[in-house]
Amino acid sequence: MKRQNLGDLNGYLFEQLERLNDPDMTKEEIALEIDRANAISRVATQAVSAGHLALKAEITYQKHEAINAKMPEMLDANTIDLIE
Repeated sequence: MKRQNLGDLNGYLFEQLERLNDPDMTKEEIALEIDRANAISRVATQAVSAGHLALKAEITYQKHEAINAKMPEMLDANTIDLIE
């Protein structure tokens, strides 16, 4: 599975906006696309939240590195994956 990042997520969100702006969609297609957009939004919110937590942990880690602080493995920013 390809590792993705928040930059990829940004691209997916703009692609979703383009799909929502398609003037040729029927009412049924629009309803399905809105449901899809809501699902994407919920996942994106969680991914951004996880990225924010990893960033806060890294900043704290760097501030306290001189006292041999160790980053918890589960918060290592290199291990955070986005859902494909």
